[in-house]
Amino acid sequence: MDGMTVAEGFGLGAGLIVAIGAQNAFVLRMGLLKKHVFWAALFCAVSDLVLITAGVLGLGTLVQGQSWFLAVMSWGGAAFLGWYGVKAVVRVFRSKGLVEQGGEVPGLAATLATLSALTFLNPHVYLDTVVLLGGLGARHGDPGRLWFALGAGAASILWFFGLAYGARLLAPAFRKPITWRILDAIIALVMFSIAFGLIRVAIGF
Repeated sequence: MDGMTVAEGFGLGAGLIVAIGAQNAFVLRMGLLKKHVFWAALFCAVSDLVLITAGVLGLGTLVQGQSWFLAVMSWGGAAFLGWYGVKAVVRVFRSKGLVEQGGEVPGLAATLATLSALTFLNPHVYLDTVVLLGGLGARHGDPGRLWFALGAGAASILWFFGLAYGARLLAPAFRKPITWRILDAIIALVMFSIAFGLIRVAIGF
């Protein structure tokens, strides 16, 4: 086992994952509601690991050469994120606190479907995991690139499970409707800003 390569993968992976994004905002919300916490965190972590591994194995080069793929993902992602942002705006005006929020949580299947869209309809996910991390990991050759993917995947696991289960520490504050409204307002801004960025990318093609 190459400890330095694993550490490099962990550090670079953490640097890209630990940011306010669509995935993180959704996982944080599930953690606060204590609904589908394990499965939400697991889905995000496994998705990252699969994409990073695919990248170090060479998929990154293929994605970079397919401008149509990124264009389709940009428009699809922008539409979905815009819709989710509108839902967050609606919650800003309807929120009644933590207990009442629980009634708005979708079932497990719907939760995973939402996470699938937030993950795989966002071209930035492919650029960050498949292209960037994959390209950096691939330069280590065999078996170094797999150790790199392991390190990056470990960062993803720690982050998403830490975010999902650590969110409950904030639960007392979220018993107040105003706190939920602030969070949903932030989520809406994040979704709209990412959607706007994706539209700009799509127009550039």
